[in-house]
Amino acid sequence: MAVKFTATIKENGLGGWYIELLDTFDGRKAVCKNMQVFEDAIEQMGDEYGGDIEVEWAKDDNVTYEHFHEVREEMAQYQKRYNEEKLNV
Repeated sequence: MAVKFTATIKENGLGGWYIELLDTFDGRKAVCKNMQVFEDAIEQMGDEYGGDIEVEWAKDDNVTYEHFHEVREEMAQYQKRYNEEKLNV
């Protein structure tokens, strides 16, 4: 059974965004200031469960359309790279 993580897009108060990654099993959180930090955090935290994780996405109500769209686009690129890497292994 997959462990559930919650990834919440938030405004940083400085004109940007960040993602708060929460491991709902043990309550650990990671603050990801960009997609590279998110990728590293999800890999590291997910490895502890053998990669058997499920990520549920959310966003705070005050997240701008632009920031939401930016994260979606970066997540799509990450997903594409991840899928390509899995095929090459």
